[in-house]
Amino acid sequence: MVSSIDEVWKKRPLIISGPCSAETEEQVTETAISLAATGKVDILRAGIWKPRTKPGMFEGVGTQGLGWLKAAGKKTGLPVTVEVATSKHVEEALRFEIDLFWIGARTTANPFSIQELADALSGIQVPVLIKNPINPDLELWCGAIERILKAGIEKVGMIHRGFSSYGNTLYRNAPMWQLPIEMKRRFPGMLMICDPSHICGNRSLLLDVAQKSIDLDFDGIMLESHRNPDQAWSDAAQQVTPEKFSEMMDKLVWRSVHSESAPRTLLTQLRTQIDLIDDDLLSLLSQRMKLADQIGHYKKEHNMTILQAERWNGILERAMAKADELGISSEFIIRYLNAVHMESIQHQYAVMNG
Repeated sequence: MVSSIDEVWKKRPLIISGPCSAETEEQVTETAISLAATGKVDILRAGIWKPRTKPGMFEGVGTQGLGWLKAAGKKTGLPVTVEVATSKHVEEALRFEIDLFWIGARTTANPFSIQELADALSGIQVPVLIKNPINPDLELWCGAIERILKAGIEKVGMIHRGFSSYGNTLYRNAPMWQLPIEMKRRFPGMLMICDPSHICGNRSLLLDVAQKSIDLDFDGIMLESHRNPDQAWSDAAQQVTPEKFSEMMDKLVWRSVHSESAPRTLLTQLRTQIDLIDDDLLSLLSQRMKLADQIGHYKKEHNMTILQAERWNGILERAMAKADELGISSEFIIRYLNAVHMESIQHQYAVMNG
């Protein structure tokens, strides 16, 4: 008997796995049985319709794959999930009684597509997971969630799959962890799952990224698994065998927000100290910006440019020289000072042109 999706939805951690794409009935069935045998999978996944970047690439087997996946779910007793991008996909997935839908990154980026899906899902209680948009735009992600919620869907969750960035990077899609952290703040209590496969783009980084998401209090993992990853018809480099998947699950250290064994008093004291320091930092930043306003008045009076490159270089060099002795990474110092510098520029601009 297939597990109730209502039961599975409450499970923490929630683990989803299966091939990037359904290729053949045998491949789907064999992968599903091997994954189920690990005892570490809650929901089976497979791509049925694949939104590929260029024409001529494998774009999925289409509707016939829904039957393969559903049959695999019945054989293993596991619920199944697919990506939907159009109202037709929703219609076909419902016809095959697919248990859970996810919305892909390309679709999330298009409000017209999201609204089409919301209209198709209206009045239908199927859980929906929504991936972040390809570009780092939190308002698009929020908008997609709000449209699906307004359709009356009660079980809605998020999938963090990283964000596209130009140029060669370590990751296929940059994690930009601050963005899913902000989404957890905006939607407290909403399920948040990490998709290391699409963040990494290669299997060597999967474990590190999965563990990072756990340490940031994510609720589960979606990981692509294939019986023979190197022969996969899509995204071969980022998939693992069911055996490797099982090994990875064993290595992950799952943590919780609270611990029954840890003394809460010390944690409370440390957090109180951080709150006090944060208050001091905000007060100091406010004072710094007031000084920037005064500098803006001076530059306006003497017809000087806002940017003084020599001064800015001096600030950076002085801070970088102190970074090591203060135990702060130079990367953080640069990001922090750039943010402060841009805010200072905005203040001076408002003074000089307001």
